[in-house]
Amino acid sequence: MFGKNAKVNIALTNEIEQLLKEGGKEKILPIVQAGEPVLRQQCVRYDGQLRKGTLAKLIDVMHTTMLEAPGVGLAGPQIGLNLAIAVVEDHIRDDEDDPREIAEFPFHAIINPKYEPIGEETRSFYEGCLSFDGYQAVRRRWLDITAEWDDEHGQHHKERLHGWPARIFQHETDHLSGELYIDRAEIRSLTTYENLEDLWCDDPVPTAAAKELGFEL
Repeated sequence: MFGKNAKVNIALTNEIEQLLKEGGKEKILPIVQAGEPVLRQQCVRYDGQLRKGTLAKLIDVMHTTMLEAPGVGLAGPQIGLNLAIAVVEDHIRDDEDDPREIAEFPFHAIINPKYEPIGEETRSFYEGCLSFDGYQAVRRRWLDITAEWDDEHGQHHKERLHGWPARIFQHETDHLSGELYIDRAEIRSLTTYENLEDLWCDDPVPTAAAKELGFEL
């Protein structure tokens, strides 16, 4: 929940309104790429600094930008905004037996998110990032987490997430603390999108890639 004494930051609101104008009628913003300092900064906690209308427009533009990319999550720093706001959305694929345990993850904004692992189980799968475009690498993540966040109305949420939705939430939340997925990925697994599709996409579990490229799962 946002602070009771929160005040709108007029300068920040105007800055974001200008940023949103750059998206034009298409509501699509450029995505910041690795190497930009904003991706390595601890984000400022959102505490009601924006007008409600500006916040709603920001979330809408982030959603449109994410879908156009295409991606399943987008964090504030990825559009150059050092504010603890992200959007997420993913849906079940055709293959119901996918070992990544992809599940319905309806669109929503996650503001000031945080998570804690449940248990000690982890899973390692190929993962990508819109701010490290063109590549993927194997990243180990918690299988189950307790996720907490505020929505755009200031309501607090706490939910258990499992499998792929848990991975998405971890990925986007990490962005807000200045971390990229590649920081803790298996570097020897790093591959271009083309090689991932040609060589390693037959089985989502990267067993063959681990053997051939020389890394541990």
